[in-house]
Amino acid sequence: MVSTAIAEKVEEIAVPKISLDEWVNNPPSDGSEWVNGNLTEKTGMTLQHGRLQGRVVRLWGNHIETSGTGGEVYTEVPCRTLEQGRRPDVAYLTPDLLAQYGDLSTLPQSFPLIAEIISPTDVANDVFAKASEYLRSQCQEVWLIFSEDRLIVVLTQNSRKIYVADEAIASLVLDGFSITVNELLS
Repeated sequence: MVSTAIAEKVEEIAVPKISLDEWVNNPPSDGSEWVNGNLTEKTGMTLQHGRLQGRVVRLWGNHIETSGTGGEVYTEVPCRTLEQGRRPDVAYLTPDLLAQYGDLSTLPQSFPLIAEIISPTDVANDVFAKASEYLRSQCQEVWLIFSEDRLIVVLTQNSRKIYVADEAIASLVLDGFSITVNELLS
């Protein structure tokens, strides 16, 4: 009993509690997310993860520039969902939302298009719960990229699709953007 009470006190001291509003107004620079009332460190970052994250940014960014779509592509930037404070691996902000919210420290909703790169340590239930959370918070399209399994799951308000190999993903949000799984994961 005593050791449990001591461990709880040590945990309280080690991880300062802040509210979601505090997190939104002043997101920590350590890259943590605000999940279920606690600051949580994002884990699972590997060279492969970083390479793929950079590739998605480059491909989406090139498309918005060459197509004249506009907007901006970000990595690991804070947004508020209905329940949590998150930092998607890659996120696209439309020109309208960029004009409206581009100067804030935290986007007050989910980004319209989000890519999460799934690491081997991620738990499937958590990954799909996060994607559903984004969709409930004004996101229109979430890409869950499983590089080791060489597949991409795309979730929207109305559909859930799994893409493999040479199957092309046509983005709902980035008009005219299309890529096969093999091209993205090459």
